[in-house]
Amino acid sequence: MSGLIRASHPEPAAAVTGVSALLAWGVGHRPLGVAIVAAAVLSSQLAVGWLNDWLDADRDASVGRADKPVAAGTVSRRTVGLAGLLAALATPPLALTSNPTAAFWVTVALVSALLYNWPLKSTPASVLPYALSFGALPAFVVLALPGAPAPPAWLVAAGALLGAGAHFANVLPDLADDARTGVHGLPHRIGAAGSRVAAAGLLLAATAMLVLGPPGPPSWSGLAAIAVAAVVLPAGWYVSRAAAGRGDRPVAVFRAVMLVAVIDVVLLVVSGRVV
Repeated sequence: MSGLIRASHPEPAAAVTGVSALLAWGVGHRPLGVAIVAAAVLSSQLAVGWLNDWLDADRDASVGRADKPVAAGTVSRRTVGLAGLLAALATPPLALTSNPTAAFWVTVALVSALLYNWPLKSTPASVLPYALSFGALPAFVVLALPGAPAPPAWLVAAGALLGAGAHFANVLPDLADDARTGVHGLPHRIGAAGSRVAAAGLLLAATAMLVLGPPGPPSWSGLAAIAVAAVVLPAGWYVSRAAAGRGDRPVAVFRAVMLVAVIDVVLLVVSGRVV
């Protein structure tokens, strides 16, 4: 069971689910609505993580990825693939308990993410599924609320920018392994330095969109969030480079991205400027 859990990519799954639940609470969902949003998002995240490891099993084994349960032999490829399929099939019905429009958008996010797993991961269009999936996610959260208006454009745009930035940041630790196994997405084509610049620019743009997009003047706390993002992201990369130099897995860069996302959503919820 522990191998299956680790194959789900539990850290990003928990982070994205938690941020979505927090956003659901911020837009006015009752506890049942928050639970529905969290369940649908978690199901989609599990599906993406498990099917990613199912698809990449041979690649992970060829580069000795001991952190990957399928490659390490702690869970079978068949089990991970079946779990991913069941989670993917469960996502639309879970979302349908809110309404069909919301279910459509979470399904768009899921299908887009699965298209990243295959075939877009190794193409110059690798960033597009991240942008589309993360942009569709706040649309799902808002539209799942009964009687809610269409989500504001700035919120969807901020989600898309965050997703695109997360793609460049998330790939950075894997550039060398990916190159050895023939993965050539957009971050691989522009290199580590270009990917760091792209990730920083996109994530700072996402934060600025969330602070400056809502009506009215930006709050001091929002402006502080931009400053924090400008510090946290480089710090994450510095810690990751130090970890890589010691031979450890450089995961701090991803955690920095998730921290920025959580800060952004908390500010939106506290300020009451979500929609």
